[in-house]
Amino acid sequence: MTFEALLTKVRDLAKGYDPSGIGFLAVQINITGKNEGVFYVEIKDGRVNIEPYEYIDRNCAITVSMTNFNKLLDGKLDAVAAYTTGKLKVDGDLGKALEFANLIKK
Repeated sequence: MTFEALLTKVRDLAKGYDPSGIGFLAVQINITGKNEGVFYVEIKDGRVNIEPYEYIDRNCAITVSMTNFNKLLDGKLDAVAAYTTGKLKVDGDLGKALEFANLIKK
């Protein structure tokens, strides 16, 4: 899968998400490997924004391979298990990373 295809997949998944009840969440996703790239997911003012840029004032950054991020999105990999086994790394607020992980389970 290309980075652009992944970004489209994440945006399509976000279309059906209801962000009400979440005040502010900004997570940068660093995709590693052959099709690497960076994008962010921001929930602010009841809207979800996904853009292919770095997010300077983010709550956290998650670094993960393309394969493992797809597994997270498809429900085939648990985020906590991925973190504890080193398949996923978090820089910043672990609580916000867990909140994001719970969002992508839905």
